Amino acid sequence: MVVEIIKVLILLSMTFFGSLGGYFFKKASSHSLGFNKGFLFNLCLGGFFYVLGALLNILLLKYLPYTIVYPLTSITYLWTMILSYFLLSEKINYKKIGGVSLIGLGSFLLVV
Repeated sequence: MVVEIIKVLILLSMTFFGSLGGYFFKKASSHSLGFNKGFLFNLCLGGFFYVLGALLNILLLKYLPYTIVYPLTSITYLWTMILSYFLLSEKINYKKIGGVSLIGLGSFLLVV
């Protein structure tokens, strides 16, 4: 039971880190391209979180089937919507909530 909880936490961390990577790439895009501090800092952070998520993905693939791990990476869309709402002040409408809810339902049905 504890091992299963750890796998779920690793999976949630993996998807969250993927969303954080995308968030910092978005932040990097708000700076001009080149060797300025804001661009490079956000680019490096985005890359760091993407690599961290990829390493957790590899770890999970050692213990879970590919047919479970890969589809569950769609949970990243949930984290992305949450991060974009709170950190980027993006508007979330019912259509987006409905779409992400269907993704969540699909993920749930996959593991039940």
